[in-house]
Amino acid sequence: MHDNYDRIIEEKAAHVIDVMAQRVSDEDILRLKSAFEFAREAHSPQKRKTGEPYILHPIAVATIAADELMLETNLVIAAFLHDVVEDTHYTIDDIRDRFGEDVAYLVGVVTKQKKDKYVESKQVDNYKQMLDSVQYDIRALLVKLADRLHNMRTLSSMPADKQMKIAGETDYFYAPLANRLGLYNVKTELENLSFQFRCPHEYADLEHLIRNDEEAQRKRLGIFADEIKATLEHAGIEVEVSVEYRHPYSIWRKMHKYGDDFNHLKYRHFTEIVYRTPEGLSEKDMALRIYSVLTDRFKEKPGGISNYIDSPKENGYQSFHVKLLADFGRWQEVHISSTRMVRESQLGCVADRSGDNISRWIQKFRTVLRDIAGHSNGTGFIDNVVTSFYNDDIMTFTPKGKEIILPQKATVLDFAYEVGLDLGARAKYARVNGFLSSIKAQLRRGDVVEIFTDPESHPNPDWLDAVVTYKAKKAIAAYIASLPKPEYNRCEACMPIPGEEVIGFREADGSITLHKRDCPLAVRLASQFGDSIVPVDYRPDATLYPVTIVIKAVDRYHLFVDLVDCITNRLHLAMDSINTSTVDSIVTLRISFAVHSFQELQTIIHHISDIEGVDEVKRV
Repeated sequence: MHDNYDRIIEEKAAHVIDVMAQRVSDEDILRLKSAFEFAREAHSPQKRKTGEPYILHPIAVATIAADELMLETNLVIAAFLHDVVEDTHYTIDDIRDRFGEDVAYLVGVVTKQKKDKYVESKQVDNYKQMLDSVQYDIRALLVKLADRLHNMRTLSSMPADKQMKIAGETDYFYAPLANRLGLYNVKTELENLSFQFRCPHEYADLEHLIRNDEEAQRKRLGIFADEIKATLEHAGIEVEVSVEYRHPYSIWRKMHKYGDDFNHLKYRHFTEIVYRTPEGLSEKDMALRIYSVLTDRFKEKPGGISNYIDSPKENGYQSFHVKLLADFGRWQEVHISSTRMVRESQLGCVADRSGDNISRWIQKFRTVLRDIAGHSNGTGFIDNVVTSFYNDDIMTFTPKGKEIILPQKATVLDFAYEVGLDLGARAKYARVNGFLSSIKAQLRRGDVVEIFTDPESHPNPDWLDAVVTYKAKKAIAAYIASLPKPEYNRCEACMPIPGEEVIGFREADGSITLHKRDCPLAVRLASQFGDSIVPVDYRPDATLYPVTIVIKAVDRYHLFVDLVDCITNRLHLAMDSINTSTVDSIVTLRISFAVHSFQELQTIIHHISDIEGVDEVKRV
């Protein structure tokens, strides 16, 4: 068996060298061979959980780096060596002496640091260590993703608790990271492997449903694909056409997003058209030519176009999506992509891109991560990273056509803060596609957003629940933190306001909670914890306190107008809400607004009571 493993090791390592020999120098090949031999010697006593020699894992990671991700020499060397410092007696200095500063840096980033005490947890510290490296160099993340991909492919050898830990990390952190780096294949495989080990029964059920559906639909989807190919060939356009089923995790996510079961979920698959761009024609022109030919043959779904060629996703993904009506009477999602677009969707940030959109995105990635790292720690750091970079983006626009990229579920407030911090802080309302909208409204891809401000507007604490981007959350939280802390806490049952008869109770943490003197809770506390009663001086200041009053009156002509005139024009109050009902000529109104003090509230009640027909005014 020992001889057999030696042969397997030699063959697998030779494959890495052969792949790299096609694109690197002879000198680099010698360095790669040296890295393999060094890793083999360092790991020689070690075994994996499967009983195999440990060196097979670094070789597999190097294979992914060389063959699937097509990484450059130093990254493949780092893949061979990524566990040497962590699991053997060799040090970073040994790596540096043999393979240089760059390889030592890459290995250092992916090496888990052993500490007596972690800031939050070992896992979180490891995430932060890797992401900190992005401020200087994004390449180390690629080695880590290759390592994680092989660990997930071999996760079945681990016990159930380890499977859940590693799969949870993968779904929460590594798959989204691969997506953000534009590594579609890596992202998809990581998501599905994670889902398979976290929820094996649900995964198996979906896999079974997909196989059955694929078999049931094979004939008519094949006819649809053949008809597309024949239609384009008749127009002189050579393409490759294939039907791709979405993977279990993607199906599961769509089912949860739309609330559909498998059988009622739309677009469980899509038809992919891949074309080569002829000389003298742009990729966009070719895609539009294919689109034009197909829509002469098939009915197009209104509003069914997504043009990711002109407006790529922020991770660089490009394609032209359209929905066509197949002859069997079902809308089909069709992706029209050039060979370059397909290649770059697989290689992501590693691809040799001609445009600078990926460079801008990586720079934004670094900038946001640096900001997050400087202002948050522990799980808050990771939560902010995931919030900022998870899943797909939506592209929105200012009225002048400037593109604003936001994560899914972003709101008008997120948009405002992305455009400018002052615009976000002063936002009052918006128009989305010309329609009046709340600043908390959720946006969709393609929305045109116009923000309207008010110098008197300021962020409110409830804004934090209405934003998803780190930039907006940070700005809102900073403003709220800058506000003077209230001297007292108010009882949530009686909600006293300045000027009322109140009593204070000192809490265990030293803070003081105010109660109205007739509050039942205050009476109970006074009878049991009388020594915690403290004198308070609860005076009005600039703070506004929400109150609600109920008005009962005899209905008459102009009554409502007189009430509104009194409240808005004479008393200069901004009403938060007003509800009215009339039963047998008796009107009941419920009005909410804000006041500075109990005396101010009494003045308002007095003025309203003087209106003709008003019989009763009381605070709720």
